[in-house]
Amino acid sequence: MVEARLRVIYGDTDQMGVVYYANYFRYFEFARSEYFRAKGGSYATLEKEGSFLPVVEASCTYKAPAKYDDVLLIRTEVSELKRASLAFSYEIRREGDGQLLCTGRTIHACVGKDGRPMRLPEAVTRLFNSEPGQNPRKKDT
Repeated sequence: MVEARLRVIYGDTDQMGVVYYANYFRYFEFARSEYFRAKGGSYATLEKEGSFLPVVEASCTYKAPAKYDDVLLIRTEVSELKRASLAFSYEIRREGDGQLLCTGRTIHACVGKDGRPMRLPEAVTRLFNSEPGQNPRKKDT
């Protein structure tokens, strides 16, 4: 698991002063990028090598609102690793009181530059299996 820290900016909030619901998916994307970096990789490198990981499914369960200037702690882990796809799970908490704000999940297909499905590169599989105690369920699909 990797934890990323993010402060809510005013532009992320709605008229009620809480984070607009769709912005949580941006926070997930930020945390995914930080997860990749913490593991020693990057999306930029993956894409230069011809592999892309578009989101094919996304979900978020809201528990409590985040507000302007809150500092969020976003915990991210690879929860499933398959031959041509992977899933990330997220948990967002408010720093300070630890209040659980939401949980989420994204599923990503691995595709080439032509948009066709392809096997996850071995380097990515090794990268995401390198966390101590982490063993995402791996399937052959």
